[in-house]
Amino acid sequence: MVSGTDDETRAAPARTPWRATVLTLYPEMFPGPVGVSLAGDALSRGLWSLETRNIRDHGLGRHRAVDDTPFGGGPGMVLRADVLAAAIDAATPAGDCRPRLLMSPRGRPLTQKRVRELAAGPGVIMVCGRFEGVDERVVEGRNLEEVSIGDYILSGGEMAALVILDACVRLIPGVMGAFTSAGEESFENGLLEYPHYTRPRSWEGRDVPEVLMSGDHGRIERWRRQQSLAITRERRPDLLAASGPA
Repeated sequence: MVSGTDDETRAAPARTPWRATVLTLYPEMFPGPVGVSLAGDALSRGLWSLETRNIRDHGLGRHRAVDDTPFGGGPGMVLRADVLAAAIDAATPAGDCRPRLLMSPRGRPLTQKRVRELAAGPGVIMVCGRFEGVDERVVEGRNLEEVSIGDYILSGGEMAALVILDACVRLIPGVMGAFTSAGEESFENGLLEYPHYTRPRSWEGRDVPEVLMSGDHGRIERWRRQQSLAITRERRPDLLAASGPA
């Protein structure tokens, strides 16, 4: 027995799943936190896919060497251009138009605008560096976009890749239960988000602001805007400066 109408049967085809490929020396770190909660549920439902590839599979010699000492001297080791390029080439067949991201503290800071752009595309290829960094020639030769998640140093790019995956996946249609709420979150409108309250109405002598109990939606929206402006001015004045007069 077939249920539904002819119109439902002829519904538009489902969106092609958003595809993430991660190149790393530690594939066992994935899916990690993006394998649970909303992202994990979406992964199991096929709304997005995750492929991990071990860079060491393309290493050289009996010990699968992937790094070497830097020319010119200096501390640490550097991921070889030939090894990393081979890993990237194997993961990106001809015609693969997904952006290639290199997790790097010297990259452009990740923004919600860039996250939205990535989430709206076909997916991403993410390269997780280790050691002192990667040979500059592979950055240029494979058109890698360097991305930073903050002004601090991690042991490798895997944690940054997980952050970017989580930020993108939650914006894929069908992942968030109340998708319209995403537009009111911090950074979506150039401001930090306003405060939230729920039951109980009074807690430890602190009451929910009266305006939120008024039922006057216009007044509530104005209050929330004022709160967002005040919090942003106090904590992130750089956001206001970047967006011009508030």
